[in-house]
Amino acid sequence: MLEHLWFPHDVSTFGPRIDWLFELIFWIVVIVWAAVTITMVIFMIRYRARPGRKAEYIEGNPRLELIWTAITAAIMVTLAFLSRSTWADIKEHGPPGQVFFNVTAKQFNWEITYPGPDGKLGTKDDVTVENEMHVPVNQVVRIDLTSKDVIHSFFVPNLRLKQDAVPGRIIHVWFEATEPGTYEIPCAELCGFGHSGMLGHLTVQSEADYEKYLKDTYSGQ
Repeated sequence: MLEHLWFPHDVSTFGPRIDWLFELIFWIVVIVWAAVTITMVIFMIRYRARPGRKAEYIEGNPRLELIWTAITAAIMVTLAFLSRSTWADIKEHGPPGQVFFNVTAKQFNWEITYPGPDGKLGTKDDVTVENEMHVPVNQVVRIDLTSKDVIHSFFVPNLRLKQDAVPGRIIHVWFEATEPGTYEIPCAELCGFGHSGMLGHLTVQSEADYEKYLKDTYSGQ
């Protein structure tokens, strides 16, 4: 539901789990908001000022306060348990990678480093381009993410992927895109005067088109 209303189209394997959690929280908030609003309106009508009616002091109700505090705590703990496995799979574990990149954030671009013809990162034939990331569809992509200057945030809304890039740290990120297309990579962390213009693009391609892109990129170096 939320994807059709507000969310960009999901194209990642773990996106449905993220959306499910968002929808669960959304409906909990809607139900609580409706209950509080209806109760407030009823009380406003029932206890409105009337001629001859005097104001009175009403004590608090510790039992009622304890009940709604306990319900809120139970909901929060339940959400924590429900989200723990999703968080662990996305942030801590994940499947082995099939394609590897280094992504370095800087004011105000994304530096995307591809392994060269030898297929290994960290060697002399690596190729670095700015703001253009091409990946094959239906393959696990692993990224070593860092920053040269300040904290940035690598955000691909269509993948439901968001991860801070921190100077001095290498953070491991993975995703598997399920549909070819071109998707935006904005920076989601206020990083300076050019923050609003810091925008890259992720192009998901068939394996043949991806291999062609690599050959064209290598030949242009």
